[in-house]
Amino acid sequence: MQHPDGEIVLRVITMPRDTNHSGTVFGGVIMSYIDQAAYVHARTLGLHRWVTVMVERIEFVAPVYVGEMVTLRASTAATGRTSVTVRVVVDAERYTTGESARVTVATVKMVAIDRQHQPIPFSSPATLGSEDGMSSL
Repeated sequence: MQHPDGEIVLRVITMPRDTNHSGTVFGGVIMSYIDQAAYVHARTLGLHRWVTVMVERIEFVAPVYVGEMVTLRASTAATGRTSVTVRVVVDAERYTTGESARVTVATVKMVAIDRQHQPIPFSSPATLGSEDGMSSL
């Protein structure tokens, strides 16, 4: 059964290296996780190279502290011919209480591309195969 906020695609524990001078996790670290979660979700829709083309406004409504578990849930919000719009919900599990706090919700548009970096229909057959190593991406 799918969670109403989407499937868990990424879980991370925050570390001291992720924090700013105030002791909270940098917003940029959370934004990086959002981008990764959107990519992981897009890959479930087509085995292609995917690039981020747009991220809607991200408003942080709660801080994240060192040692907290951050859970990112992703779901398809909309599809186009070459793109998928992914809704990413970010929650933090409080280290001391175990309670969950909503951190932010973001919408990310991902586009499937070919080796020449041109958009391709994401519903097309897989464009990545065993001959595609990380160096060829």
